[in-house]
Amino acid sequence: MPSLSRRSLLAASAALAARPALAAVTPSGGPLDTVIIGAGAAGIAAARRLAAAGRRYLVIEATDHIGGRCVTDMTSFGVPFDRGAHWIYLPDSNPLTKVAPRRGDIYQASLSQKVRIGRRYARAGELEDFLAAQVRATRAIDDAARKADIAAAQAVPVDLGDWRATVEFVLGPYNCSMDLAQLSSLDFAKAAERRSAAFCKPGLGALLASLAQGLAIQLSTPANSIDSRRGVMVDTAKGTIAATTAIVTVPTNVIATGGLKFGSDRRSIDLCSRLPLGSYERVALELVGNPLGLESDDLVFEKSGDTHTAAILANVSATPLCFVDVAGTFSRDLSAQGEAAMFDFAAEWLAGLYGAEIKKTIGRRQATRWSAEPFALGAWSAAVPGGQLVRRQLMDRIADDVWYAGEAAHESLWGTVGGAWESGERAADAVLRRLGGMRQAAPAAETEAKPRKTKPARAERPAPRYEREPGSYYYDTPRSMRDYR
Repeated sequence: MPSLSRRSLLAASAALAARPALAAVTPSGGPLDTVIIGAGAAGIAAARRLAAAGRRYLVIEATDHIGGRCVTDMTSFGVPFDRGAHWIYLPDSNPLTKVAPRRGDIYQASLSQKVRIGRRYARAGELEDFLAAQVRATRAIDDAARKADIAAAQAVPVDLGDWRATVEFVLGPYNCSMDLAQLSSLDFAKAAERRSAAFCKPGLGALLASLAQGLAIQLSTPANSIDSRRGVMVDTAKGTIAATTAIVTVPTNVIATGGLKFGSDRRSIDLCSRLPLGSYERVALELVGNPLGLESDDLVFEKSGDTHTAAILANVSATPLCFVDVAGTFSRDLSAQGEAAMFDFAAEWLAGLYGAEIKKTIGRRQATRWSAEPFALGAWSAAVPGGQLVRRQLMDRIADDVWYAGEAAHESLWGTVGGAWESGERAADAVLRRLGGMRQAAPAAETEAKPRKTKPARAERPAPRYEREPGSYYYDTPRSMRDYR
């Protein structure tokens, strides 16, 4: 793929989003090998794999933009604003960093944490107590998961004192988009450790959109149903699409609520209802002049007494942007009240931590409401107690000649864009085996990617191992933010 300048990378997302709904990208000259439903990370990864193998495919996307829950807003603040996914975890092994046009746009993030106690920051001893409480809770949940897949909240030690609410927020809503009382302890325990992270200066959504350039994608084409009894037939508002196989990358909440039907088969609904998307919303505020006095990309939590709390990511990528992120049940309830209520909460919450004068420094503002987006209905998947094994089932065919891909179909990297990408590649490998392998690769001008060498299917390779890093300051700290935030 040719190298892109930072300016062209920023423009790529806007150009793709502005493309007409029925752009002339539909392949012609014969039946489709594969129809891919959804142009998020998994759909893009699968399409690139199939294009490199010379197979005939089409990606249909319900919304008017590329990226799914990974979108960079270029206009609201005059700087890149990731409305969805923002963190790139395990960058050394993350597939996105390997295919990024310009690796110089990806920079290392600090995983340090600050804690605000009222109007001051936690002292060293207090911060150690907070980290120790996280470690104890994490280990207790991991230990419980070895015996039974119970609600993670049931395993949290009762003697965490006044750190309990903060620890439960960090490990549950902030970490998993779901309250610990609703979360599978086994799912929590199986999540890969995130011991390194990175950010993308032009925005993670812009990076993802650039990786979709040259692919056959049709926007504003929601799929209503899929029938695979005699070949694959996908019904859309713009007609029926026929193919030999299909890859579905629709968020689990959309399937669980009947947004995409699989005929009379309720198996997909049952599976997806056990991996629901939690809630994670972002209030982005322009704070010119750095009134919080924080460094670029500083992460701040509050020592809270209840669930009505948030986290700060300050001076995002050295810009005046400040993210106030809310999550879990509180996030869903707050979002349902509308943007005005979200802005009010963020301003009052910051004022409580940094003083009322902070309100006067707030400039432009934006809020996400992913829980209300009809083609998302939430943030990222988290298994309910007893539901963790469903992730493995989603990695197999979910119907005749139909495969599922997305962050929900990754056992250890669920909730991450990297996990969704790997899942998309794995599904494409399964489709290629079904179709009989590679055809003559498509010209580079059509795919903007060189044909790849055939690799063994991911399902046939040993699962990657994520080892803890002895000697690291964060060796004993719990798993931190997943990059669907």
